[in-house]
Amino acid sequence: MSSYTLENVSSFIGQEVGVSDWVTIDQEMINAFADATGDHQWIHIDIERCKTESPLKTTIGHGYLTLSLVPMLSQQIKPIPAGAKQVLNYGADKIRFLHPVPSGSKVRMRSKLLSVAEKEGGRYLFKAENTVEIEGIDKPAMIAETLSLAFF
Repeated sequence: MSSYTLENVSSFIGQEVGVSDWVTIDQEMINAFADATGDHQWIHIDIERCKTESPLKTTIGHGYLTLSLVPMLSQQIKPIPAGAKQVLNYGADKIRFLHPVPSGSKVRMRSKLLSVAEKEGGRYLFKAENTVEIEGIDKPAMIAETLSLAFF
């Protein structure tokens, strides 16, 4: 968004500021996340058991794996106006996991600017609604309201 600047950012509140590329959530990524977090629940890593016991008949990505994609997908979207010297993850206000992400699915993220609050020292707190969609599935995988603190 070439016209998206700190000076006019308030005019973008309530609007979608970007959409990421599709990313495949494959079993290798799911297994690596399970190893990194210690969450080896069978619904994530046991392909054979899922074929017989899971309603989806396949493994699914962890909800927190989906959440962990927000920084990478945000880099594609660039939800903070140009000119920020530094941007820090400031947390989240609300996160909902609405649909499981089957292994092999493609996901992408849509980001909508919810608010911007000026803080002391040239800092701004940005709140965004990030919706992670699953290709071919109507219900989103996740909606997360995230906070970013940008230094200008």
